[in-house]
Amino acid sequence: MAADPNKLGIFVTSPQHMRHVVGIATAAVRAGKKVMVFFTFKSIHLTKHPDFVKLANLCDIEDVAICADSYTCEGYDVEADIPKGLTGRQMRTQAFHGAIIDECGKYLVM
Repeated sequence: MAADPNKLGIFVTSPQHMRHVVGIATAAVRAGKKVMVFFTFKSIHLTKHPDFVKLANLCDIEDVAICADSYTCEGYDVEADIPKGLTGRQMRTQAFHGAIIDECGKYLVM
């Protein structure tokens, strides 16, 4: 599959930039772009941030994911503690990150 220039992929590793992640995603959606977001490493703590639901609502449900291994390593339960705005299907592997790289014409790491 060729990268779609109308898709923006955001790979989030840092737990410090939720305001920027939401702001960038909001701007992209306003510009008519589709946004895919993957949270991994320490950024999974952002899933507990009050603005996480706002971000999840900006994207199609299948386009927001959390690294299940990172979530577990940080002490969360991938089956009993699903963040608001997501379902258990959004607990994914790094393969989702690969899909973002493959599908999105634009890619940002935060």
